[in-house]
Amino acid sequence: MLAFTEFDTPKNTIHLSPINQSPAHALSETLLQRLLSAVASFLSDYIIEPILVGWRFSYLTLLFLPVILTSPALYIGERIEEYGNERSGALWWYDLLVRQMETAGPTFIKLAQWAASRTDIFPEEMCTRLSKLHSSVEPHSLSATKQIISDNFNLPFEDIFIYFDPDPIGVGAIAQVYKATLKPELMPNPLDSYPEAISAEFGIKILHPDADKLIKRDLKILLIFAKILNAIPTIQWLSLPEEVMKFGEMMQDQLDLRIERNNLVRFGENFKYRKQIKFPRPLLEYTTKAMLIEDYEDALPIRLFLQNGGGVFDRMLADIGLDAFLHMLIIDNFVHADLHPGNIMIKFTKPTIYTLLRDIWAKVTSTTSFDEPCFATTTRLRQYADDRDMWIQELTRLYNDGYRPQIVFVDTGLVSELNEVNRRNFLDLFRAIAEFDGYRAGKLMIERSKASDMVIDGDVFALKMQHLVLKVKSSTFQLAKIRISDILTTVMRMVRTHHVKLDGDFVNIVIAILLLEGIGKQLDPEMDLLKSALPILRELGTQGAGRGVREGIKEIPSGGGWWLKFWFWLEARHWIWNASWEEYQIVFERHIWWPDM
Repeated sequence: MLAFTEFDTPKNTIHLSPINQSPAHALSETLLQRLLSAVASFLSDYIIEPILVGWRFSYLTLLFLPVILTSPALYIGERIEEYGNERSGALWWYDLLVRQMETAGPTFIKLAQWAASRTDIFPEEMCTRLSKLHSSVEPHSLSATKQIISDNFNLPFEDIFIYFDPDPIGVGAIAQVYKATLKPELMPNPLDSYPEAISAEFGIKILHPDADKLIKRDLKILLIFAKILNAIPTIQWLSLPEEVMKFGEMMQDQLDLRIERNNLVRFGENFKYRKQIKFPRPLLEYTTKAMLIEDYEDALPIRLFLQNGGGVFDRMLADIGLDAFLHMLIIDNFVHADLHPGNIMIKFTKPTIYTLLRDIWAKVTSTTSFDEPCFATTTRLRQYADDRDMWIQELTRLYNDGYRPQIVFVDTGLVSELNEVNRRNFLDLFRAIAEFDGYRAGKLMIERSKASDMVIDGDVFALKMQHLVLKVKSSTFQLAKIRISDILTTVMRMVRTHHVKLDGDFVNIVIAILLLEGIGKQLDPEMDLLKSALPILRELGTQGAGRGVREGIKEIPSGGGWWLKFWFWLEARHWIWNASWEEYQIVFERHIWWPDM
């Protein structure tokens, strides 16, 4: 035992001297501590935790019992054409499901948001309603936040920040975000791990206390329900236990903020020379499992541009966003898998001769440059968020003054990266589509599905795919008027009808395309997805004096002739689209506009 110090005892108290412990006494004390720890662990794992899981199970059962008992409503009522031809009873039931999911807490809110992306499994209208579900989680207390930050810095809270806004700037199902300014002595040295200028303000993302325990309990319960439901023959093709395991992995990734930090670093490296795209930079030294510190980006949510319009920047914003996504997909094979409008922000910078030369020098020397902050532009636009006329007028003024938009992607906890098997499957499928062989594409989707023996009418599915691809082929020069999202939505509906089980990573990429094209078309109705892909294919083809093409062809089964043909077709289509009528006649007569694939 140790004596009390003078700081621990009042005045006039007798001070005790340290008592020397014998080795035997110290050993017995260590053994006692281990025994108490083992007993506490046993009680927690085998008595307390099962009780809490049982209590949570009972609560969820009572909560979702009305959903189960009213499920016959799915087959009641008239069909309503403007709501996906769903029955009125089904629409009512979907709304009830959304309300109960929201009440059930963070795990089920995330589950609903995940389910909203799986239009290959669930009805389209149900997914639409689930996608509108937003977290209504109460923010955790400021005292809990201070404790987590102090523990992670190993410093008193007062010694960490110059300024800390006590009100969260964002609260999600799993974490909440604050705005703060670190003290100078805690700022990383720009000459060491951060060659760029370090922002004075940071976003501090803090996990909700005990979110980990609650989510793990919910996942155990979901797995039980999934195994019970999987016993029903008609829904075995959904592989619900496997989907719950996949969802669980996704949740575990979001419960470790070090994963989001690593993703930010990789995205930053992938886009360091593309100045129109930005990802917040994390502070590597201070990021832990429960806390992420990153640059605070003073930017506007893209929803304001969708709401008020982007004015002169509409087409530019659509092109930049789509170019960024295609770069992630084609060049990097590392895609932001949560690209809803809430995670896309817009800010404005003013390029100058100096910044242009600086960026060129950075490329030559393989260093990184940074943009000067333009806080005033964001502040002015934010003031006009509810006045559309002034909003458009301010955007026009910014354009005339030489400002250009920069898209900031945030919340990178979820990414999609195709492994070797899935990448090969994707390339096989892309080859079939590039050759406009829809029947083969359909057959490949069935063969590579996780439950090919449960597919219903596989030949009919393949024929539907052929019909869809031929429809696209016949619209060569009207592709700007075709919504790729409509095509993919049709594919998802077919997949659901014929029970073709797709891989989750593949579906994530499809959903990202749906979201991005939806945003892009709203900003620029004339946006052409294939036209936007052309610069990316050129970049891939010219990497290392053609090394990109050679390596790409090696990866592609049966050689890359079809890939080169597809690239050639896009180039020819782009040229013909901008050619004169006389040039067009020559090319048309020689059938160059549509190479025989």
